Amino acid sequence: MKIAIYSRGGDHIQLADLQKLCDALNGERINPVIHRDIFNQLKDGLNNADAYSVFGSSEDLDDSFDCMISLGGDGTMLDTVTLVRDKNIPVLGINFGRLGFLASLGKENLDAAVQSLVTRSFGVDKRTLVHLDANIPLFGDTPYALNEFAIHKRETSPMVKIHTYLNGEFLNTYWADGLIVSTPTGSTGYSLSCNGPVVFPESQSFVITPVAPHNLNVRPIIVPDNNVISFEVEGRTDQFICALDSRRETVDKQVQLAVKKEDFTISLIRLNEKNFLQTLREKLAWGFDTRN
Repeated sequence: MKIAIYSRGGDHIQLADLQKLCDALNGERINPVIHRDIFNQLKDGLNNADAYSVFGSSEDLDDSFDCMISLGGDGTMLDTVTLVRDKNIPVLGINFGRLGFLASLGKENLDAAVQSLVTRSFGVDKRTLVHLDANIPLFGDTPYALNEFAIHKRETSPMVKIHTYLNGEFLNTYWADGLIVSTPTGSTGYSLSCNGPVVFPESQSFVITPVAPHNLNVRPIIVPDNNVISFEVEGRTDQFICALDSRRETVDKQVQLAVKKEDFTISLIRLNEKNFLQTLREKLAWGFDTRN
């Protein structure tokens, strides 16, 4: 078995955490391949550091990898998606952050996670992505997102007008600070914080959610993900922000934008005792009364 390890590093991931994971994998005769950045941060304290292989980019990954372990929060998982791309390498998220919808497995469960990988006693959820098309190059060779695509006004500019179309047919003009098109996976992220609905991962839909809309009768809408959603943006400034998950670019308002479902999916590893409903109840504290 061949397993890659990715992490942003920083304050959340300590040497002891990485060492514990490596020891657990080594105990199963698995030599992990560690991302170069986190390896360079912690290699001076890592036992037998010279024995580990490293990878630096998506080009170093191939179908010989059985899975990738993401150490961090949901932001780290989103970074991992840009590394895995269309290689169909399943991703297991270990949560070292805060809320953790994607990386929902706690770091105290490292040993159990390794055992599940070794015995292959886990499920794999296929998650759809949103793909961005534009008439100029945007976001390099990763013009897709697991959570959402968003249009947003610049920090100090007034609201923007976003004319939105489904398969070329006019849907609505949003007078707002921005507009989010989220996947089902992203429905529990930025869209949720803007009063968007939670939808099931397998619902085959997009959620269109305005950010601080000027017209109070404008509400989020769920549309089938076989639609191509296109936009025309107006505003008092010449530029606005275009975002895919945590990545963003500033673009001119003349740029033509459209989003659709990506041609490939991302595989997220789920331990068999976990499912979407359990994650919702746990992360959103549904059914818990804090008065008791």
